[in-house]
Amino acid sequence: QVQFVESGGGMVQPGGSLRLACVASGIPFSIYAMGWYRQAPGKQRELVARISFGGSTNYADSVKGRFSISRDNAKITVYLQMNSLKPEDTAVYYCNADPARAPWGQGTQVTVSS
Repeated sequence: QVQFVESGGGMVQPGGSLRLACVASGIPFSIYAMGWYRQAPGKQRELVARISFGGSTNYADSVKGRFSISRDNAKITVYLQMNSLKPEDTAVYYCNADPARAPWGQGTQVTVSS
């Protein structure tokens, strides 16, 4: 069955870094575009980074230049390197295919606070 398992979140100070990882099983990972999404309290879930099956990347304007998405097809894992974190990056982060498919994983909480 389809399963997304995210890890790597935590609490960091503004300007800090985190690296998220997500293992995606139950899908033909190597031919799917994958994305990192986030949902802040009271807001809709949004796509912040996307990587095609060929490795092309796209980012939301709010994270461009600070976040970097990558993938390892052999490990069926997608990563999100987050640098220069800001308080407004605080959210639960999820990975999924793009377009997304059910079910979503539990996500991993990222909190940026001094």
